[in-house]
Amino acid sequence: MLVNMGLSDFQCVLIILSSLLAAAKAEIYVVTIEGEPVISYTGGLDGFEAIAVESDEKIDTTSELVTSYAHHLESKHDMLLGMLFERGTYKKLYSYSHLINGFAVHISPEQAETLRRAPGVKSVERDWKVKRLTIHTPQFLGLPTEVWPTGGGFDRAGEDIVIGFVDSGIYPHHPSFASRNTEPYGPVPRYRGKCEIDPDTKKDFCNGKIIGAQHFAQAAIAAGAFNPSIDFASPLDGDGHGSHTAAIAAGNNGIPVRMNGYEFGKASGMAPRARIAVYKALYRLFGGYVADVVAAIDQAVHDGVDILSLSVGPNSPPATTKTTYLNPFDATLLGAVKAGVFVAQAAGNGGPFPKTLVSYSPWIASVAAAVDDRRYKNHLTLGNGKMLAGIGLSPSTHPNQTYKLVAANDVLLDSSVMKYSPTDCQKAEVLSKKLVEGNILLCGYSFNFVSGTASIKKVSETAKALGAVGFVLCVENVSPGTKFDPVPVGIPGILITDVSNTKELIDYYNTSTPRDWTGRVKSFKGTGNIGDGLVPTLHKSAPQVALFSSRGPNIKDFSFQEADLLKPDILAPGSLIWAAWSPNGTDEPNYAGDGFAMISGTSMAAPHIAGIAALIKQKHPQWSPAAIKSSLMTTSSILDRAGRPLLAQQSSDTQAFKLVTATPFDYGSGHVNPRAALDPGLIFDAGYEDYLGFLCTTPGIDVNEVKKYTHTPCNSSMGQPSNFNTPSITVAHLVGTRTVTRTVTNVAEEETYVITARMGPAVAIEVSPPAMTIKPGSSRKFSVTLTVRSVTGTYSFGEILMKGSRGHKVRIPVLASGYQR
Repeated sequence: MLVNMGLSDFQCVLIILSSLLAAAKAEIYVVTIEGEPVISYTGGLDGFEAIAVESDEKIDTTSELVTSYAHHLESKHDMLLGMLFERGTYKKLYSYSHLINGFAVHISPEQAETLRRAPGVKSVERDWKVKRLTIHTPQFLGLPTEVWPTGGGFDRAGEDIVIGFVDSGIYPHHPSFASRNTEPYGPVPRYRGKCEIDPDTKKDFCNGKIIGAQHFAQAAIAAGAFNPSIDFASPLDGDGHGSHTAAIAAGNNGIPVRMNGYEFGKASGMAPRARIAVYKALYRLFGGYVADVVAAIDQAVHDGVDILSLSVGPNSPPATTKTTYLNPFDATLLGAVKAGVFVAQAAGNGGPFPKTLVSYSPWIASVAAAVDDRRYKNHLTLGNGKMLAGIGLSPSTHPNQTYKLVAANDVLLDSSVMKYSPTDCQKAEVLSKKLVEGNILLCGYSFNFVSGTASIKKVSETAKALGAVGFVLCVENVSPGTKFDPVPVGIPGILITDVSNTKELIDYYNTSTPRDWTGRVKSFKGTGNIGDGLVPTLHKSAPQVALFSSRGPNIKDFSFQEADLLKPDILAPGSLIWAAWSPNGTDEPNYAGDGFAMISGTSMAAPHIAGIAALIKQKHPQWSPAAIKSSLMTTSSILDRAGRPLLAQQSSDTQAFKLVTATPFDYGSGHVNPRAALDPGLIFDAGYEDYLGFLCTTPGIDVNEVKKYTHTPCNSSMGQPSNFNTPSITVAHLVGTRTVTRTVTNVAEEETYVITARMGPAVAIEVSPPAMTIKPGSSRKFSVTLTVRSVTGTYSFGEILMKGSRGHKVRIPVLASGYQR
């Protein structure tokens, strides 16, 4: 059938096609515009009185002044877009008015260019993706005996402190978040967050313990990445990661960790009585978008959280921003800190390589990951008496019995199943139950386990379905730095991670397994038994810096120029951490359908610090975020439990890792010590003006860029960024002699401090005065002079130690790299 298409019809088709093409290439942009956000508004507009408060103070976001000014900013955003573009050619996703003044919008690159040139527009940045930073601890940190009693016991630890989690949501029905078996939670009037309704159950997500629950997905939806059937258009955790981090920081105390019929101990958060406020902006398949994360942070601070826990970092640097500290994400966090919110962020999982941090800014507590004292080891004993070490969170085979070893390759139903990678033991239906039943099944650890398409959990299910008494998973080749974690399984099982042990097992199996001329097995003669891997061994060499934990030096720009600021800030447990999991979570295939998971990453370290910060905030409610961070850093430890210097896991060509002496680039100030952090003696305080001073004195920084993000003209009275009042001293490019100053404030009784300093031989260090007496609430300055003795091309490490007459010890790390004049 022929159709006569008139010109007007053809034009309609062209318009539709062109709009479809525009939609297809549209992207998300985060835009900032002129005019101060709520947090910084000092007045000047007719009809709108000043709102801005001093640094570290909260604003009453329910007041008429705040709501009317915020509405004014949002109207300006809408007016700008409406003037520039035709309706239907763009979609505004969010207005940001509290911490930054701007919006997120879905437009074409051509429209973005138009926006960039428009009057009043300060920056237009294409959105960039973020990712989760995943890869027993209350007892290890001394909380039950040394910290919780000072706050009234575990049933008061963190009382009425609200921790906000920008993560993948929460599974509200988990016992770690239940409120029915605890003393009733009263209202927290200063918190104004809302609770979304679950679209399926029609119930809200809050229960007193969970005090707020919202989700942010406009950017993910606009990008076409959001799938409501698996990502859930609600705060429900479809991943597992968000439930895990919330439980680490603020989960209920004494929750039994039961899996496969075995109890691995009891789980507790750092601050078990703290409230949980959920801001879901991460999703299981694609991570998240900065536009959604910024909206979540803006909302959390508006709602009145005390602490923010961020186990999230950028996939890559922003496209248009040169300075690491100046982008919509870090600028929003600077606003959060100005509003008095302490921010803990995961340092990143790019270790053990240098300059791999994803958390850069001085207003953030950047948290590195430690391995704590628990190690889960197991062994396989062969029929020839040899014992091969491995890992496996499993029960043993019958202690007085040996079992035949059968390799998956030798029990295939037929050769056609080779396409299914049968040695991975992921499909029971391709292996012979008759040959496997009653024996130990040998499987191979292929790249599929690394990529996540195969799992140890599935191996155990295959072995169980075939009637095996247990399984052995063998690693035949390994890349340097490959990380193997024990996985809880319900039947005896072991992962042989050492390639030489695997070779020994294969040699034994081959010599004890007779075959016919075609290579088919005549009979299985090799035997073995699997030990008990359920009980951990405790090591005094803990803590150690985890292999994956990102390392310094910190960088000031994306040309990787080194910054005069130490990062990470602090070390906390982040390896093999047991905590709550969402039964529909898919972040870890080994824990699909489970209520708990034991996983690793700086994602797990950050909520430890967030929870401990809540305990400090509870005891010292007036302290600034910088004061809380200072108390954590100056009281941290650089010794392990045996009293030896901390070690760091480092890559090795011959084994999974080797141990080397750690430096501040690995652990920051040291491993967190919660008991000491509650009573630090002295603090190094800082506020918004200090952060601006740090930015304005950073060499090479664009002062216009600083003003663009902070709405404040630069003041360079700080002189140099190394004078920023942080509890560490870093000089990345020391030429000749440099003197830096620090100011300490006494938060205890009057005390006299003796100040000593030591440094590596390439740099001389002097401190003045050598002693000082400080009254309660008073502040005193001291100066530190660093002089190059020899140029080595590497950093020299040292410390300043302040010993108080009442027993307080305040320690700060010193780092300098000397250059010729």
